[in-house]
Amino acid sequence: MRCRQREDESALPFSLPNVRLFIAFRIFFNARFYYPVFTILFLDYGLTLEQFAILNAVWAATIVLVEVPSGALADTLGRRRLLLLSGFLMVLEMVLMAFAPRGPSGWLFPFFLVNRVLSGTAEASASGADEALAYDSLKAAGLAREWGRVLEHQIRWQAGAFMAASLVGAAVYDPALMQRVAAFVGFNQPMEQTVTMRFPVYLTLAMAVAALATAWRMSEPDCAGHQAADGIKGCGRPVADAIRLTFRAGVWIVKTPFALVVILGGLLFDHVIRMILTLNSQYYRLIELPEAGFGLIGAAMAAVGLFAPRAAAGLALRCSPRCIFALLAGATILGLAGMTLFVPVYGVAPMLLLIGVMYVFNFFLSHYLNRITASEQRATVLSFKGLSFNLAYGMLGLVYSAGLAAARRFGTGEDALFPHSIGWFPWYFLVAMTAFLLLSSRRLRGVDIHKLPG
Repeated sequence: MRCRQREDESALPFSLPNVRLFIAFRIFFNARFYYPVFTILFLDYGLTLEQFAILNAVWAATIVLVEVPSGALADTLGRRRLLLLSGFLMVLEMVLMAFAPRGPSGWLFPFFLVNRVLSGTAEASASGADEALAYDSLKAAGLAREWGRVLEHQIRWQAGAFMAASLVGAAVYDPALMQRVAAFVGFNQPMEQTVTMRFPVYLTLAMAVAALATAWRMSEPDCAGHQAADGIKGCGRPVADAIRLTFRAGVWIVKTPFALVVILGGLLFDHVIRMILTLNSQYYRLIELPEAGFGLIGAAMAAVGLFAPRAAAGLALRCSPRCIFALLAGATILGLAGMTLFVPVYGVAPMLLLIGVMYVFNFFLSHYLNRITASEQRATVLSFKGLSFNLAYGMLGLVYSAGLAAARRFGTGEDALFPHSIGWFPWYFLVAMTAFLLLSSRRLRGVDIHKLPG
């Protein structure tokens, strides 16, 4: 009887439809089959490297511009409406990519320009809204303390889906493999790159439709308990209140020492590790990994996410935030320093370590930030987090580009340029970490971080 009671209690948060749908939405929205071939897919369509760089900049700029307004609208119009918008935009984004012309064409770049704007807007619209909706559903049911376990399951399922998408996406992109599969099933149509390059896009379009259907099935949590101190209700408010809420959430972050330090701590890890991941294909070439194995590497990285949440949940029970930060900082320095050695094949280990750090710090970021943020501004605060992360990532990209240009002027050859630049990251992280520690020690002076609300 006692065992059955424990099983019922463990399943309690997942009995809520919004919690299950939140996990499903994260899977459908993020497990994109074209990720393992992202760069070469754009180039195979006929875009140049310069155009690809411009499109990535447009995508990042769109997120920065839309992130906070979308969070405020989620807190005013309702989180479900923003998720429906996000799913709809993802469908449009993938339709444009699926039917974009191939080869030199005056229409190709405009197609992908609109695609990147839609993608960035969809990303910003979903950011914070899905998490806020799920957390408030738990809170309304008196299960807010189960959020850590929900996160653990969500990250594990999302990692598994990403692993499968990486393997399948890389496989269906390969015309030789698809030709063998076609011959095996008795389909004699020739499989050329111009055909197979769209297969990962079609599969991701199906995921977009599933994401939209999942958002449609969600429901807005009860707003009765979301009355703010100034009279602004928690959802269903006039759009005009979004501006007021955005300003108030920004002031709250600045005036709440622990919230500001948590966001800045996450930013410290996020923008450095994400920049490294952007450069991973070039790094893989230099450690002598075959390009055909990139999908397997992506799957291995996703597999780290199957174990990282459990480790993070264990750390949350045993360690203070300061202890957790020290462990993650040490692992990040070790990973960045290990990459500078460019060890053939085994040099993938430092990259896996950095991926593990990213999974764990994302767990703790959500774990702590949701506990201290009021329901009526939760999506807005989470959007401020996303905006700051993308802004820092974009600025680091500009600094990195300027550093490469300077290295060329001082005589660094093209072959040595990338290995030389990787050596900058451990030193940059140490400087940024020192600045963060100085700021956080001042902001947290007199604050008891062991007595968090929630």
